[in-house]
Amino acid sequence: MKSAPAPRRRTLWRRLTAGTGLLALIATALVGAGTAPAAAAPAAWTPKPAPMTTPWTNQVSVDNPLPEYPRPQLTRPDWANLNGIWDFAVTGRDAGQPASFSEQIRVPFVAESSLSGIKRRITENDKLWYKRAFTVPSNWNGRRVVLNFGASDWQSTVWVNGTQVGAHKGGFDSFSYDITPQLNGGSNTIVVSVYDPTQTGGQAVGKQRINDVNPHAGGGIFYTAASGIWQTVWLEPVAASHVTRLDMTPNLGNNTLRVKVQAASASGRTARVTVSSGGSVVGTATGAPGTDISVSVPNPRLWSPDDPFLYDVRAELLDGTSVVDTVGSYAGMRSIAVAKVDNILRPVLNGKFVFQTGTLDQGYWPDGIYTAPTDAALRSDLQAHKDLGFNMVRKHIKVEPQRWFYWADKLGLLVWQDMPAMDTGKTPDGASRTQWEAEYHAVIDQHRSSPSLVMWVNQNEGWGQYDQARIANEVKAYDPSRLVNNMSGVNCCGSVDGGNGDVIDNHVYVGPGNTAPTATRAAVLGEFGGLGWKVPGHEWYPGGGFSYEDQASVAALNNRFVGLLDSIRVGQLPAGLSASVYTEITDVENEANGLLTYDRQVVKVDTARVKAANQALIQASKTPAPPVTLPTGQYKSLRVTTPGHTNKYLRHYDALAFTEVVDGGSAAVLKSDATWKIVTGLANGNCYSFESRNYPGEYLRHRDFRVRRDASDGSALFKADATWCALPGTGGVRFSSANLPGSYLRHIGSEVWLATPGGGHAWDNAATFTEDTTWSVDAPWAP
Repeated sequence: MKSAPAPRRRTLWRRLTAGTGLLALIATALVGAGTAPAAAAPAAWTPKPAPMTTPWTNQVSVDNPLPEYPRPQLTRPDWANLNGIWDFAVTGRDAGQPASFSEQIRVPFVAESSLSGIKRRITENDKLWYKRAFTVPSNWNGRRVVLNFGASDWQSTVWVNGTQVGAHKGGFDSFSYDITPQLNGGSNTIVVSVYDPTQTGGQAVGKQRINDVNPHAGGGIFYTAASGIWQTVWLEPVAASHVTRLDMTPNLGNNTLRVKVQAASASGRTARVTVSSGGSVVGTATGAPGTDISVSVPNPRLWSPDDPFLYDVRAELLDGTSVVDTVGSYAGMRSIAVAKVDNILRPVLNGKFVFQTGTLDQGYWPDGIYTAPTDAALRSDLQAHKDLGFNMVRKHIKVEPQRWFYWADKLGLLVWQDMPAMDTGKTPDGASRTQWEAEYHAVIDQHRSSPSLVMWVNQNEGWGQYDQARIANEVKAYDPSRLVNNMSGVNCCGSVDGGNGDVIDNHVYVGPGNTAPTATRAAVLGEFGGLGWKVPGHEWYPGGGFSYEDQASVAALNNRFVGLLDSIRVGQLPAGLSASVYTEITDVENEANGLLTYDRQVVKVDTARVKAANQALIQASKTPAPPVTLPTGQYKSLRVTTPGHTNKYLRHYDALAFTEVVDGGSAAVLKSDATWKIVTGLANGNCYSFESRNYPGEYLRHRDFRVRRDASDGSALFKADATWCALPGTGGVRFSSANLPGSYLRHIGSEVWLATPGGGHAWDNAATFTEDTTWSVDAPWAP
């Protein structure tokens, strides 16, 4: 996104049967094994008041928040949730473990958030300390115990019973430690330290900045930092030889699911993978752990946004004929690639082009900041996309928990996943680059099996940019099953295009602009829109919100937004655009350009109307209308099609364009004024220009929105102003400006203007807009 314009703890063990399938587990909202036993939370702990409350703020359990199984694509029957109240302290960045922990924090909410119960600013001079006790259930005896962290931002060190078990750098990838050697037979203690310098360090930070945690003016497109543990912490028992990850890639070429069973201590073991549907086995295959195992999936039911079908997957490690470890998972059969469609390079899903229409999704919450308050909340933003008719979401420079990807897989949304950027305006040093790339590889590994994820977005608008082409090539080699975007917003903000990858990606505010495909890359609009509407009572900092284009009313917002979607459908899609990302799904702090408010309490736009516009856009890509062609070199007259005015024609008078009644009895000069020679577009050979019959060398052009007849001065601006792209209209042709796509040649009150659907000018009036911008190309009045 470009810079802003000025302006109670309980024990609950539940055994889950991996063989019954993960999808049934998730769908019935089972919550796994529950929390590990520990002392009851002191009554003194309370959350801090949130600046805005979401529908889920007050539903968060004190001692058992986010109780759902955290790793949907690698499930086991036993686990223990360690979320809840931990002892907490903050020291100087270089200090050792404090003698006492004087505060308490609700994990996994970051220290800056109200839901954590801390809610204060954390700086580069601070170190966070977490501590809690747990016991291991007796029925885990004889198995290894693994301690898992979904994510902790940024540099985390972990001790169990006073012994360091590991250290991790990275804010967006998960990490785990086998803590079996450190365990005793009774109560155990975990201590975690986290250091997070946010933008003052060289690591991936995304939109985080060290700011006041209370609502305040400013901030622009950057938001409150998120320091410390921010995803679920949990224990699981595993066999000595066990599966650590499943890498699953569908192959529609031979109808197989290729599975690599990554495993620990698996020498001499065999991996067996079974794919099933509705409890019936579809296919099974065996092979060595760490190698590709191809499982046949005959006549696969393909995954798509219209039918997000998921197969159950079970992977087993065998010692001879004995099963030593079993995990459950799921997979979707789909392909993504780029290919020529009607001679235009397009992204194709399952071999077919479908326009990808989505929003920019920042993943911020006013109560939990980086962490959604509940699983239902996490799902809700994705469901909002579906309700509004979108089929895609761009997760903007943040990586969500694996349950977010599950919901995208389950609901059916194509995901563009950004790698979180390093700080803007800086050239990263060698150590920062090494860390960023290592973390990127970890993120790819942890989410490479999600069918919804179709594109990796490496960098954004030049933020911390370096080696764009090399990185794009390396990401493509590391995960050739997905599209790669070397830079989103190559036209913006000092970014440098690596020149490679599968797409060329522009950012245009408000847009939609003109992004053209090349011989090697499909054209996508990585960001556009940013239409603003502030909802009283639902502003993060009342009066402090900004947008890229403020709207005067809800009606204006709806008209303008739907107008943008319609202009993409009738203009940019036929010209080669294959995807668009609207900014954005929700307001975020002082950004007021969301389709929903930041607290998710209000949907600003007309859901049914937006859904219809999105559905029309998607359908147009599936069944494209034939292009409109006009007879160049011939004289024609442009007749009004608005009911009640169909005897009027476009003419010039004193160099300005008007509409006037013309008939057989009209004066010769009027007939000449209403006759135009259609020529190849001065600025675009796929479009048209209109040359005056009685003033040769002078053309119909727009200037300051008024349409007029002017002599060409040879400039690129004039040529663009005088070039009109023909689009199909009901009962005629619509003419869109070549340099202001989405704006149309319109008559209103007998005057002719360049008008924009949902625009704020008098000539943009929504009444009869479509009819007024539709013209019949008739025989000339003056041959």
